[in-house]
Amino acid sequence: MESAYAPLSESCAKALADKVYDKRKVASQEIEKMVTEFSAKKNAMQIRKLIEVLSNDFATSRDPNRRKGGLIGLAATSLALGKDSERYVSELVTPILNCLNDPDVRVRYFACESLYNVVKVARVAIIPFFPELFSALSRLVADSDQMVKDGSELLDRLLKDIVTESSQTFNLEAFIPLLKERVYVKNSFARQYVISWISILNAVPEINMVIYLTDILDGLFTMLEDNTLEIQRMCETTLSQFLKSIRNDASSVRMEDTINILIIHAQSPNELIKSIAITWIREFVQIFGPNVLPHASGIFTAILPCLEYNVESKKNIKECAVSVNNCMMLLISSKEHKSQNIQKIDLRSVMEVLSQYLTHNSVHTKVAVLKWIHHLFTHFPNEMSPHSNNLGANLLSILSDNSDEVVLQCLSVLAEILSSSYNKDSNDFNKVSYRKFLLSLLNLFGEEKKFLDNRASLIIRQLCVLLNAEYIYRTFAEIIDEEVIKFAASMVRLLNMILLTSPELFELRDSLRNITNDQSADLFKCLYKSWSHCPVSTLSLCLLAQSYHHVSELVVLFADVEITLELLNELDKLVQLIESPIFAPLRLTLVSKSNNCTDAQHLAHALFGILMLLPQTDAFNLLKNRLQCVPNYWGQTPADANNSLQHKSNIDFDALLRHFKKVQKSQRTLRIQQRRNIIIPEDN
Repeated sequence: MESAYAPLSESCAKALADKVYDKRKVASQEIEKMVTEFSAKKNAMQIRKLIEVLSNDFATSRDPNRRKGGLIGLAATSLALGKDSERYVSELVTPILNCLNDPDVRVRYFACESLYNVVKVARVAIIPFFPELFSALSRLVADSDQMVKDGSELLDRLLKDIVTESSQTFNLEAFIPLLKERVYVKNSFARQYVISWISILNAVPEINMVIYLTDILDGLFTMLEDNTLEIQRMCETTLSQFLKSIRNDASSVRMEDTINILIIHAQSPNELIKSIAITWIREFVQIFGPNVLPHASGIFTAILPCLEYNVESKKNIKECAVSVNNCMMLLISSKEHKSQNIQKIDLRSVMEVLSQYLTHNSVHTKVAVLKWIHHLFTHFPNEMSPHSNNLGANLLSILSDNSDEVVLQCLSVLAEILSSSYNKDSNDFNKVSYRKFLLSLLNLFGEEKKFLDNRASLIIRQLCVLLNAEYIYRTFAEIIDEEVIKFAASMVRLLNMILLTSPELFELRDSLRNITNDQSADLFKCLYKSWSHCPVSTLSLCLLAQSYHHVSELVVLFADVEITLELLNELDKLVQLIESPIFAPLRLTLVSKSNNCTDAQHLAHALFGILMLLPQTDAFNLLKNRLQCVPNYWGQTPADANNSLQHKSNIDFDALLRHFKKVQKSQRTLRIQQRRNIIIPEDN
């Protein structure tokens, strides 16, 4: 009677299912001998029948010992078949693969051993089953049993050798979706396994893994978060290999998809991920040039926060970010493809990102953002024009920043925006833009006294350097004269001090000294009307303009001006200024006989008047000593006003004097009302 396990004998089948390994081993040797005979006789039917018995009655049995016997029997069959096993590879591999997930540790181990033997002889024929083998091994490398792990590692090394040798027949496209899925595993052993395969495949010359880089790049960066140093090292090495491949030939990489992945990971809180991602972005900017410009907003989002890093551990990140920033700036302003480059940039999204980082805590980041805005306005004024209105409020608020560097850079941007309204054809400025900006600036000064005291001087001086100083002063004066400015006197005092002391305003001072010129005379009248809010500043302006006769008339009016401590301090500063190099021409006028000594007499009269207003302080003694050096003009024939410099200017000083009186009267009325309000508060 034929055995139920034919072509296996009953005794062989019994030994194959025994719990003792040695008995199963003996049975497997009998199977190997049997298969060798079948193969020699080319009895394929019996071979398939034997494999079917080993699969159905043993490898898939509920009895773990029978499963172990089936596995060793299948391995023996494969070894006996040798190269012919490729004809039966599907029947041999399928039951073994199922056993790789067996709940019994020993069964899993024997499955690894059995599969190793099958793969060893089948070689290339195993390739169609590679996805299933890869999935199974990715689980086994993380197995709880060390023997199973060791067995899976041996099988894995064998598979890698086979795939490397048969790269021409390896179906990479079918494998990539599986790799894309497995690259996100959390287990460290599984991660190490996946990385090793990516690295091996990328090293094969016939396989171009760069084509599929975007499918696995995100997962590779995610793996860098692993706490295992070996995995971090493997990831870094693999990423370096990919980057080297891209440098050699960038034609295969999907640049748009790849750079979006890099931008996301460049914002990671993990320093290693951030560093590698930004390094890649730097390389991409250098390799792909203008083609990265459509991604400018994302690149800025990634690099701008990194500019604040000062600690040693983040030094490399900062250097890379600075390098990317500089390269992007050179790209955008490249003269060769300037018009094409600006068309590639989504200015709206770029400006949204830049505006967002204007309020960043870092000085370096804010300065970089402001330089970018300035750069864009400089090179693309027409394209940037629609964004100027939205920037205005943000830029004005930055002027109160604690950093001088930020404030100065912000002023450069504001000046560039205003300059873009310059009409080259008419050689004129857009007065509306200037006035609107300076009015906003005045309102900003008025909101906080600390800001006015600490920042206003720097801002005004820098604006005078960057823009037309005369126009700045003229516009300020017109606003103060026409608008209701509560701090008009303080503002005039500040403008006057800047005018008299700042090197940046040398040309403006020089212009005001020559009021016989119509343009200078017009500027003087404009300034005078607003300067009238501050009596001492008015004196200073007239002394600068060499309107000494008018100064002598103004000094007399101080009898009606309320002499406060603040006014005395201003007079004290004026005396100090008279002794400064700026007023050297004034001091020389005191000994000049030009114009029949007319200007000298009016000036001396004015200075004596100022002396009489001062209490006997150091300033009093300083001015008194100066006047003691002056020749005595009092006994001479009274000066003829027609000989004075101010008379030659054709300025109506009588009208200016009336304006001065009017302003002082209104200020006196306002002070009285304010005092009353303090004593008797107005009803709400």
